Amino acid sequence: MMRSPRRLTGLIALCVACLWLAAATACAPGGPEPVTLRVLASSELADMGPLLGDLRRETGITLEMDHRGTVDASNELAGPGRHRHDLAWLSSDRYYLLKSKASGHTGEKPLATSIMRSPVVIGMKRATAERLRRTAPGGQISWADAADAAADGSLRFGMADPRHTNSGLAALVGVATAAAGTGTALRPEDVSCERLRGFFAGHTLTGDASGKLADGYAARQDQLDALITYESELLALNSSGRLREPLEIVYPRDGMVLSDYPVLLLDPAKRAAYDRLVDWLRSGPVQQRIMERTLRRPIDPAVPRIDRLRDPVGNALYFPDQQKVVDRLLADYGDPGRERAAEVIFLLDFSTSMRGERIGRLRSAFDGLAGDDDSHSGKFVRFYRGESFTVMRFGGSVIDERSVTYEGQRDLDRLRGFVAADDFAGSTAIWSSLDHAYRKAAGMLRERPGRDVSIVLMTDGENNAGMDLDAFVRSHARLSKDARAIRTFTIRYGEADTEELDRGARATGGRMVDATDRSLLSAFKEIRGCVH
Repeated sequence: MMRSPRRLTGLIALCVACLWLAAATACAPGGPEPVTLRVLASSELADMGPLLGDLRRETGITLEMDHRGTVDASNELAGPGRHRHDLAWLSSDRYYLLKSKASGHTGEKPLATSIMRSPVVIGMKRATAERLRRTAPGGQISWADAADAAADGSLRFGMADPRHTNSGLAALVGVATAAAGTGTALRPEDVSCERLRGFFAGHTLTGDASGKLADGYAARQDQLDALITYESELLALNSSGRLREPLEIVYPRDGMVLSDYPVLLLDPAKRAAYDRLVDWLRSGPVQQRIMERTLRRPIDPAVPRIDRLRDPVGNALYFPDQQKVVDRLLADYGDPGRERAAEVIFLLDFSTSMRGERIGRLRSAFDGLAGDDDSHSGKFVRFYRGESFTVMRFGGSVIDERSVTYEGQRDLDRLRGFVAADDFAGSTAIWSSLDHAYRKAAGMLRERPGRDVSIVLMTDGENNAGMDLDAFVRSHARLSKDARAIRTFTIRYGEADTEELDRGARATGGRMVDATDRSLLSAFKEIRGCVH
């Protein structure tokens, strides 16, 4: 069918007009130029999805989000080669910056702009929080209180895998910083001993993403007492309708690590689009939408907080500034499946010089380690559920040896009973008794290869029976490789020979602690954790 020339001309004119209008709209001054940016993003930012549609409509920017665990994403960014993404949007860039520095990167850091905040805190069932608050100073629960409860078996919690997620790593850094008690960023010497085993005795649920962790808690909520994750995740979980009772959000008195969700510019050629993106994200109306949608705190202090975000977060803790500190933490605690229970052999001097006040102080030290010490440090280094002990009392030889695994209060009472005995010997065979302890430890390793075994030797006198130190060192050298790896920590008390105890400890890879001018409890606490 033929169209008339006039009709055809009109149709062509209409098409030209439509094309001109579309071009004018896209190119008009101030009009948004469409652009697509590839973004390496933390997995928890999946909840920003609905807002990304608003971003596209209002700015012309489309974000193609490639979601990963924050630690995994940071490892990729710090690796060799060119970046495959235009931007990175992480829950925190601290781990990435550490990795980049450690890998020898000397160039400029990527431009970074913080968008929102959320602290890593503890969500507790109400009964658990009330119980801990009753004994906490000022009713404010600390990481130390949580560690104490986890050690005695009354706090079972979920926490994400710190090898992959920022929430897990931030929780690990937070509790380790609190345990160090310095008020500053963790140093290598602060993590040289494993003082968090009691805390991790309560770690019974994990996940490789914070969202999966929340799902896991909802599925196992009857078996758990708490969940350690972002404040925003806990608020969302409480309002999801999946919990039989909401979790009370606890902001630990000794501080927590904040996440600030920075957007990083990886490709400088995309600077104009980057500026347009972060200006939109930090604008007042969008900050309000982010807060209402994700329950994260606005970066802009002028944005009014919703009711659920009006509580102050409290003390923010420093993130370590040395990669080897984080590496040590991940090596010690990164694997959630690692067996944390250990065996400690206490080799205790029960010669006659220990009668009276000295044995009383030894028993008080064991009471403190069994949970009576309510100091901040005492809560971190106390005995913990699943830990096994062998107490060997010695004089001229080993008088008695008893073993117990801590599963409940009755086991702690038995342990106290072992050191409450009143039979003492007239001589002191330090090195023969230590040799006996190593034979016992070697047998433990044969029964359970790979088990953590260590020895703590406490004496107040000099060796006057059995083999001498040189004979012990020769005997120790003949042990199997695994048995030789077991360290001995010696505690000098009273008139004990400093030089011999120091040399004997060092021969095994351990060290000596001098308790002559301080309490026995403080000496035991100093090496507690180092014995694994």
